[in-house]
Amino acid sequence: MPEEKKVEVRPSEAKEAAMKDRAKEKVRKSVQMKMDRGRMPRRKGEFTYRGHTLEALQEMGLERVADLLPARARRKLKRGLAPVERRFLQRFEDPGAAPKTHLRRMVVLPQMVGHEVHIHAGKQFARVTITPEMVGHYLGELALTRSRVKHGAAGIGATRSSKFIPLK
Repeated sequence: MPEEKKVEVRPSEAKEAAMKDRAKEKVRKSVQMKMDRGRMPRRKGEFTYRGHTLEALQEMGLERVADLLPARARRKLKRGLAPVERRFLQRFEDPGAAPKTHLRRMVVLPQMVGHEVHIHAGKQFARVTITPEMVGHYLGELALTRSRVKHGAAGIGATRSSKFIPLK
């Protein structure tokens, strides 16, 4: 019969193993608590907004979504949308159209995700595809109004050194 080898476990290794087990149990409990409250923990590669998936956000009413948004956007939605903003939201019901808008103060809502919007940027309309990460931001943040300045080269005589450049 082969002899059984006894493996000695050092006290420090036993403590480390116990600590790891406690940490794992703590994570399990927090995940279970979040699931009990209706919020799922974030998984790698999956979008969540304050613990809610995009599908859950789209199923919620406007009032429940407003409770999750930052203070300024929440205040705007609690006070009610203007008639122009309500009409703008109705345009997202048909999938074909990409609405043009001047409503830079409109908050990006979960219903808008996946649609293309043309947002007025002062002179032209900027084409923006709404992604889940944009929820809670304003449309004005997505279409920049200032373009980069591209200066040309200085003309003849514009600087002190260019006086001495021959024209031929």
